[in-house]
Amino acid sequence: KMRGSKSPSANSGQKQMALLRRLPKILRWIPGKAQDMRAWFLSMQYWLGASDDNLEAMVRFLVGRYATKHSWKGASAAAPVDYPDVGLYHPTLRGRITTDARDMPRPKGATATVGLLMLRSYILAADTGHYDAVIKAFEAKGIAVLPAFAGGLDGRPAIDAYFKGRVDAMVSLTGFSLVGGPAYNDSPAAVAALTALDVPYVAAHPLEFQSLRQWQAASGGLGPVETTMLIALPEIDGATNPTVFAGRHDPEGCNGCGRNCKPATVEAAETRAMSPCPERIEALADKVARLARLHRSATATRRLAIVLYGFPPNAGAAGTAAYLGVFESLFNTMHALKADGYDLTPPDSVDALREAVLKGNAARHGQPANVHTTVPAAEIVAKTPWLAEVEAAWGPAP
Repeated sequence: KMRGSKSPSANSGQKQMALLRRLPKILRWIPGKAQDMRAWFLSMQYWLGASDDNLEAMVRFLVGRYATKHSWKGASAAAPVDYPDVGLYHPTLRGRITTDARDMPRPKGATATVGLLMLRSYILAADTGHYDAVIKAFEAKGIAVLPAFAGGLDGRPAIDAYFKGRVDAMVSLTGFSLVGGPAYNDSPAAVAALTALDVPYVAAHPLEFQSLRQWQAASGGLGPVETTMLIALPEIDGATNPTVFAGRHDPEGCNGCGRNCKPATVEAAETRAMSPCPERIEALADKVARLARLHRSATATRRLAIVLYGFPPNAGAAGTAAYLGVFESLFNTMHALKADGYDLTPPDSVDALREAVLKGNAARHGQPANVHTTVPAAEIVAKTPWLAEVEAAWGPAP
């Protein structure tokens, strides 16, 4: 069979990189125009391993080979530094990169482990301030992390190498879909990989098309392209809880919260390096830590809320939706949960479920559905998180 597969597999990128490294060694012994092809392949090696050392060596190599100035001809250049296509990153590691999970630091008494997917290009460029802040936030909460990267925009090799059987939740910090990125998105392949991994999957993203200050000031938040690339495509894969966690600073910094963050250094400002958003990273770490610990809990102890469609409100629309069997779906879901070990007793029929939700004591309370519990307004005000922020946007609580 000569044609191979129509869709790229998890290791197709590794095969291409192996070929890219092998060809210059073969072409070295072929004279003539083959040397120009060899130069192109070597340039690709430098570029794909885009550390400062490799980029400097690439310029030296091209100048030494193609410069027209005689004194520049033959300039020496170091061979491309070969970095792993798939590996682990941690700011405290010597060299910052390893391929052995046993090298990774782990907080004492860690209560869960979270896998972090990162972009290899940022790590090789040492533009990792946003990644370092996420790692630090998780470890401060007693969560061990496995920050992994893979070459290209396919996260499956990193998942296969480091996450399977090791993590309780996974967070993508890439800002792209799991397989293929924005240009080529293979959601079925992503769904298959996530189904096999079987842990909560959260997508967080750095801002790429606007600064943190611009985003905080924009009434619409993310633009259409950002919404598609950062939110919609990862959600099609199965990602949840999308959140901005980093971006680039304008010279004046960000005024989105009381921290008034600015570029960490003059170099960071000049190079437009990625900067973390500490407030949002703290919220992200807290949320994912709870998901990871929940994944370790006994199924029967978990509490689950199900929200039913009911629009417009107070118009008898609870549990209705065009072309959808809401109560049939709820009935099947409840029985599936029971089979998976959740502690609940589903009704015997769809009609009994509908009756329990829509009738019950609804008439006595003048409500469109059964009322399970009433909560005093004073308790809502006292226990609502971020009440000040809510009231600032929507006015005082009733």
